Parts: sequence; C-alpha cells; structure tokens
Amino acid sequence: MDDILVGRLMSTTLHTVSPETLVERAAQKMLANDVGSLVVIESDNQLAGILTTTDFVSIVAERRPKDETPVKTYMTTDVVTASAQDSIRDVSDTMIEHGFHHIPVVDETTGVIGMISSTDLTAYLSHIQTPSPS
Repeated sequence: MDDILVGRLMSTTLHTVSPETLVERAAQKMLANDVGSLVVIESDNQLAGILTTTDFVSIVAERRPKDETPVKTYMTTDVVTASAQDSIRDVSDTMIEHGFHHIPVVDETTGVIGMISSTDLTAYLSHIQTPSPS
C-alpha cells in the first residue's frame, strides 16, 4: 500500500463554493451531489477552506439565518491537505489521527486538483483484498 499514491485514487470531480457563498446554497449543493464536503476556493483556484456536514451542526445550533450567512463564517481554514504524490498510507494515517473523512489534494501552482476521501480508500481496499474463505 506504500507505493500507491493519492493521485491514483483521488476524485477529480470537485464540488466547490466560494467563501461568499451562502450556507443555504452550500447545503443545497451538498444534498444535490450527495457529498459530505465542499472545497472552498478563491477565484484563482487556491484553497480557502473546507465545509463539511459536521459544520452544519454549528450552523443549526447557532441558528444564524442560513440565507444570509456566508460559508466563510463556518468553513475550516486550517485545512490539512495532501499532494498527488503522497502515499495513501500516510494520508490514511492522517485521516485516522484527526478523524477526517475528506482531505483536499493540492498542487503548489495549480491549486486544488482533487479530493481524497475515506470512501476512495475503502473502495480501493475492497478491490485489493482477497475474500475470506467460506
């Protein structure tokens, strides 16, 4: 598993919003695309943060008007990222250590290029594992 790199497993279909997107619109986008996170990007495709379903617990608890509150109010800005050249073992360890389910994949010049999720890792493992004997 050490020789498998994030770039091989990451999703390149990204669901993104800007920091100014209203949380109501962000929630609609997450539901419509059946995703647990949105990558928050600046106009130059650079990572600004991440908004996850967990963040919506705070949104609901604080009862702010969802049609008036921008994503930047709740997004995580201190985001742990990966590069396409990172090993999936390292990324898996990071996910377990921090309890993350999604890690944005970034390139120094291009910005956000993908997302690696616990679902991506599980799908990979299910294909390489041999079934247990009956």
